[in-house]
Amino acid sequence: MEDLVRITSEPTARSLPRRRRPEWLRIKLATPESFRQVRGLVEKLHLNTVCEEARCPNIYECWGEHGTATFMILGDICTRRCGFCAVATGKPGPVDPEEPRNVAEAVAKMGLRHAVLTSVDRDDLEDGGARHWAAVVEAVHGRNPETAVEVLTPDFRGVADALDVVLAARPEIFSHNVETVPRMYRKARPGSSYERTLALLADASGRRDRGEYAGRVKTGLMVGIGEQRDELFATLSDVRSAGVEVLTLGQYLQPTREHLPVDRYVPPEEFAEYKRFALELGFAHCESGPLVRSSYHAHEHVGGTLREG
Repeated sequence: MEDLVRITSEPTARSLPRRRRPEWLRIKLATPESFRQVRGLVEKLHLNTVCEEARCPNIYECWGEHGTATFMILGDICTRRCGFCAVATGKPGPVDPEEPRNVAEAVAKMGLRHAVLTSVDRDDLEDGGARHWAAVVEAVHGRNPETAVEVLTPDFRGVADALDVVLAARPEIFSHNVETVPRMYRKARPGSSYERTLALLADASGRRDRGEYAGRVKTGLMVGIGEQRDELFATLSDVRSAGVEVLTLGQYLQPTREHLPVDRYVPPEEFAEYKRFALELGFAHCESGPLVRSSYHAHEHVGGTLREG
């Protein structure tokens, strides 16, 4: 009985009071004409964006000031239920065969020199969606030969040939997010594996080192979700040992009361410390700050890479 009382009386994310955001996390809201144009284009071509689905805090800046967006392919329903993510979970619909063409058209109309693609997890598909990923990358390159493509993929459940298929399409940046430290995976990333994530990044890095892949390898983590500092330092060391070159670090923000609560708000000076540590480890680029997200200013922190060939 004591165990039952203890378990049922533990606070839930919904019951915990939300922490007040500090000044450095205040977001400027603005919807200029460029913002409305991007939104209109996304709606017209029936596209999904992680900017909207994941409630990204930078949507007003990216859509409004820079006219950029991160396209989310393979639908807007995810087969996993991560504790930090606002994307809906359930049974996804069929893959849209027109999506590669529509994404390529949107990239062209927006005049993007660096396009970022991501997706929901599609564990219902035999290849995890890898062939569709390749089709979208090839369509964007075909319609926009001067545009660099950055892919932020799921882990494809460890399907053996998935990475082969995606990298054969020659994306300029291959990215897969570690998201958090190993101890937090059970809460934050059920259905995913820290070891599988590192193995995928190490595989991509190994292909780059052997000259089989000409692009860069990238990952991202969020902080303030419950990790300890020593755990974060150890994770960054693991990631660098896997050969990752580009790193992003940002503050976790609770999307709704149904999601994991914010453990703490990390101050800007601590983000600066993490960046120094990452660069000392040998990362070529590190974006570290409260509002940094995987695709935030992506064209800048990868050196403005353009497609060759």
